[in-house]
Amino acid sequence: MKIVSYFLSTIFAVVFFFFLLLFHPLQWLGLHLFGAEGHQKVVNLLNFFLVKSLLILGVKVQVTNAQKLPENTTLIFVSNHQSTFDIPPIIYYFRKYYPKFVSKKELGKGIPSVSFNLRHGGAALIDRKDGKQALKELAEFSKRIQKNTWSAVIFPEGTRSRNGKPKSFAPNGLKMITKYNPDAYVVPLTINNSWKTFRYGRFPLGIGSPITIQTHAPIKVDSMSFNTLLDQVENTITSAIT
Repeated sequence: MKIVSYFLSTIFAVVFFFFLLLFHPLQWLGLHLFGAEGHQKVVNLLNFFLVKSLLILGVKVQVTNAQKLPENTTLIFVSNHQSTFDIPPIIYYFRKYYPKFVSKKELGKGIPSVSFNLRHGGAALIDRKDGKQALKELAEFSKRIQKNTWSAVIFPEGTRSRNGKPKSFAPNGLKMITKYNPDAYVVPLTINNSWKTFRYGRFPLGIGSPITIQTHAPIKVDSMSFNTLLDQVENTITSAIT
C-alpha cells in the first residue's frame, strides 16, 4: 500500500500545486475587477478543486450537516484540527457563510493562492510569539466579521493533532471573538480521519481514508457563560472523534 501511495502522492502533489499556482493570479483578477465578492467566488472554486483533488489519493470528503444553521448572522465555526486538508472542505462546503480563518502569521506569505487569500480575504494573521499583536489582530478580526456578517473558523487546539487525539482547547481566541460577537452562534465541527493523510509524514501521503466533517447543533453565544460555552463546545467536538 505504501508503494502505491508514493505513486499517487506524486500525482496529487503536482495537481494540488498546479491549482494553487493557477488560482493565484485569478484571485488577483477577481479582487481587483470584482471586489471582495469576486475574490470570494474564485476562492470557493479553488477549494472545490482542492477537495476533489483528494480523490487522487482515494480520499473522499463527506460533510454531514443535520443542523439548521442560522442565516444572516455571524457563525463561529469551532473545530478540532488534524491536517492541512481540514481547511478546503470548510471553505467550500460552508461557503454561503463566508468563513474566515484565524491563522498563524507565517502562512501570510510565500504560499501561492493560500497566502494571497489570507492577506486579502479577511483572515486574522496572528504572531504566536507576540501576545500583544495576537490580541490586537483578533480584536480587529472579530469586529470585521461582525461588521460584514461573515463567519469565523478557529481551531482552539492551536496546532494539528498528529494522531487524531484532540489536544486541550485554548480559550483566548474564541473568547475574543465571542466578546465582539455576542449575538453570534458557535457551531462545533468534528473532523475525523484527516490526520491519516499524513500517517507516514509529509511524503508519501496516506491513501484511502475518507475525511468526515460533522456539524453539531449551534449554540447562541450569549445563552451561557463563556467557560460553560467552551466546555460544552470542547466536549461536543471531542466526543464525536473516532
